[in-house]
Amino acid sequence: MAKTIHDLDLKEACIQAAREVIAEQGIEGLSLRDVARKLGVSHQAPYRHYPSRDHLLSAIMQRCFADFANFMDQASKAHGSDALLGMGQAYMRYAADHPLEYRLMFGTPWPEPAAHPDLVRHAVHAFDLLRHLLQQQLQQRASGTQSDMLALLAEAELQVLFIWSALHGMASIQQANVMQHLALSPGVAAIAEPYLMGMMHTALTHGPTQASQTASGSPKVGRED
Repeated sequence: MAKTIHDLDLKEACIQAAREVIAEQGIEGLSLRDVARKLGVSHQAPYRHYPSRDHLLSAIMQRCFADFANFMDQASKAHGSDALLGMGQAYMRYAADHPLEYRLMFGTPWPEPAAHPDLVRHAVHAFDLLRHLLQQQLQQRASGTQSDMLALLAEAELQVLFIWSALHGMASIQQANVMQHLALSPGVAAIAEPYLMGMMHTALTHGPTQASQTASGSPKVGRED
């Protein structure tokens, strides 16, 4: 049974009410006035804790990113044989199980980040997890020189962006219910996620093609050639 304003302090109750407003009306419908109305308190009450709508939205998004980061942390530890695969699978599972939170994190313009540093800190955590994991995997190729270490860091970051783009693309397609209208061959939809994971593993194992390296200039990043 959902808790009411009598069970929670006003600050927490505002977050829960705001999430309900967003679920019902979309992010565009969120206002402190609507939150107060849903809680049955005065229009000024939410301002005791949230000076503006953006402050309340930031608190909600921060909560979403913190939960997401914890979910990814646990996934990487639980999948000891292949932490990268575990994190990829966890990303897709989180997006499927928490569609509202996922849209808030990755489909909503952020409030002014300078005013909400905690939001930024939680938001980049998942990126840093992947970056650290990929750096560890690439370290055996580094010679230890400063230029080589800089190149390794740049390559890890490019790989994170590749992984994130692929996962986000698939998650967004699934959330939009587009796949059911594609008239795919029997069985394709069911194996789409594992196929994506396999393709990413192949790409990371074999690295970029010579043509893409030449076009991007990636081998020269951080090097003093």
